[in-house]
Amino acid sequence: MTVGKPKTGTSIRVLVVDDHAIIRKGMRAVLDLVPDIELVGEAENGKQAIQRILELKPDVILMDLMMPEMDGIACTREVKAQMPAARILVLTNFAGEDMIFPAIKAGAMGYHLKDSSPEALVDAIRQVFLGESSLHPLIAKKVLDELHISTERNHTNDPLTQRELEGLRLIAQGQENKEIADHLVVSEATVRTHVSNILGKLHLASRTQAALYALREGLASLDKE
Repeated sequence: MTVGKPKTGTSIRVLVVDDHAIIRKGMRAVLDLVPDIELVGEAENGKQAIQRILELKPDVILMDLMMPEMDGIACTREVKAQMPAARILVLTNFAGEDMIFPAIKAGAMGYHLKDSSPEALVDAIRQVFLGESSLHPLIAKKVLDELHISTERNHTNDPLTQRELEGLRLIAQGQENKEIADHLVVSEATVRTHVSNILGKLHLASRTQAALYALREGLASLDKE
């Protein structure tokens, strides 16, 4: 594997979070070959990861998504709440929208698949370390496709109500119906009605498209208010 050092000349301290020992061992074997990257720790689930991250304060966290105890999305959200500057790079087998967008909304700076080449993984670690986003080509295409679909739709002139706008903002922040209901002090049935109205008025097919629409139009941000 051909690698070079980043321009910063700084050793990148990495922590690997994955419930499969063989994956952690494989990551160690790959990163041990890279002179400017140091694997400082491992964790086998989200709960253990939070403890190790707070203890070791790694520069980059390689995060699996499907794990026992606490999954990678919940762990990412909790880590970012406690350490907003944490740089998290998702490394998973899953390329579905139900994983991609929640992970990004939770605070992941990169999303790569486990079939990525060692060179691509090392490059992704360096990009995230430098504060840049890094997406596997397949993931980048899915994100762009969603944005394209959302942009091309002809939206109705029927405006969203104030309550629906509030619901849309909460959807964009990744909140589920129960959380939205608690925030708006309404029932989950009412929230479901709001969500149905939002999708209908905007001619969108999913909550993901609604979230992307809200972010693109400046109607919401990922920061919880």
